[in-house]
Amino acid sequence: MVASGWEWLRGKKPLVDAFFALPILLIAVPSVLGGSYGITAQRYVLLTVLLTGPLVLRRTYPRTVLAVVALVSFVQCLAGVPPVQANIAVLMGIYTVAAGPSFRWGLSAALVGVVGAGLATWRYPTEPDGRKGTFIMLTVLAAGVYVLGLHMRTRRAYLRSVEERAERLERERDNEVKVAMAAERARIARELHDVVAHNVSVIVVQADGASYAIDTDVNRARQALDTISSTGRMALAEMRRLLGVLREDDDAGTYAPQPGVAEIDDLVEQVRASGLAVAYEVHGTPAAMSEGRQLTVFRIVQEALTNTLKHGGPRVRVSVRLRYAGDALEIRVEDDGRGAAAFDDGRGHGLAGMRERVTVYGGDVRAAPRPGGGFEVVARIPVREEVAA
Repeated sequence: MVASGWEWLRGKKPLVDAFFALPILLIAVPSVLGGSYGITAQRYVLLTVLLTGPLVLRRTYPRTVLAVVALVSFVQCLAGVPPVQANIAVLMGIYTVAAGPSFRWGLSAALVGVVGAGLATWRYPTEPDGRKGTFIMLTVLAAGVYVLGLHMRTRRAYLRSVEERAERLERERDNEVKVAMAAERARIARELHDVVAHNVSVIVVQADGASYAIDTDVNRARQALDTISSTGRMALAEMRRLLGVLREDDDAGTYAPQPGVAEIDDLVEQVRASGLAVAYEVHGTPAAMSEGRQLTVFRIVQEALTNTLKHGGPRVRVSVRLRYAGDALEIRVEDDGRGAAAFDDGRGHGLAGMRERVTVYGGDVRAAPRPGGGFEVVARIPVREEVAA
């Protein structure tokens, strides 16, 4: 509420300026009542109003207000009217112009103060030895007001720069949040593609097998249906886990760990159960890898096997080889299916997802038809961060 009230006052400049001009009028009251002003009461009141009245628009029209009060003071000086308390309005006008955005106009206001000090010293002489001191005192007073306005101008400019910087940082933070959200959505989209494409491919293959075997081999049909059921449950569980991160205000539960290299055995067995002949080999000593790298390895193998199921054709055979060679892991998935002759609808994201995953860890991947037929996916992933660097 205090902040809103201050914002309201900042939009009412004349009202605030009138409040700050009010003390000048209050100071002038004792002189009017005591008759110690040296001129008639009417002229004193008129002069006070002419000097303080423009101050209501001091910040709205600063240069015009300074010109008006300086002109009134100049006429007062020529007419020989003694100085009054309201002549402080000249100093207030100098301060307002000096605190404005223009340095040249502020310097001009300071010169107006110096000229006014000279005129006052000339028009209202004191003792000969005191004129110099009076001029110096008035000049120092005008210069001090100018310096105060200049300091306020600098401070306001600094505060504006701080506010602009804070707003810019806030916009940058919002943009970073949006970019992070977009990257997270892209990651979840890749995860969902891997999960859905693989499991649905297995379900389709098993459903086709069950439909052919239901009349001739009931046991095989039943086994295929069991595989469809377990695969569907697994796909549903993974989809719930991945989509769970998109729920707001969901504090309950922990998510299952992401699959890694150890789960490739289960993946191969699942694909074998769908009727695809898979050979799985591991060469070298397995190296310790981060969970993100292990997930990347698993998804590459999963996507490659899914592509073989979808595009390899009947009686296709596929081999999966992991070779740990020093600081890198080589993944090679080869099949003897249709290869370049396979149909592509152009709407797949699996290969692009593999490239993105491998690039994150400084590796490379190649996916292309084999010269002698079939398709191969070869990826190389550094097992440590310093190797990628």
